[in-house]
Amino acid sequence: MGRVVNTNDPGKRRNALMRDGAELLRHLMLQTTITDEAKDMLAQLVYTLREVDEGIEESAKAWEKRDYWMKAEEFRARWMWAGSTSDELRQLIRREDWAVLPMFLVKLMPKFSEVTVTKFTRDESLWRGAYMRLKQEPT
Repeated sequence: MGRVVNTNDPGKRRNALMRDGAELLRHLMLQTTITDEAKDMLAQLVYTLREVDEGIEESAKAWEKRDYWMKAEEFRARWMWAGSTSDELRQLIRREDWAVLPMFLVKLMPKFSEVTVTKFTRDESLWRGAYMRLKQEPT
């Protein structure tokens, strides 16, 4: 019997989510006003950052299993921004504080600088309805 290989490991999921986030940011930077679609994109960015944050612990535990404690802690520290940024963006959306949004997005751009987006590959089905889902979450 051959080896069972998990092709959907946390690193691959994180890379795909970072690609989603980078494309969402690029789309948002092209917006001139806060439209319903922009709100959906922002809400999807919240969900994307949450998923990134949720996968961090899984990756860190894999390092700890191999007794790389320092590497696991460095990894957690490197990605700590994802959860806090998700929460901050969620609050911004719930308050509809659109005036601070441009500076928030500019502050977020360096986190996605390693992701090269030469062509948009995600379509609106990724973010459609995300704003309503976010607004329906308990506070």
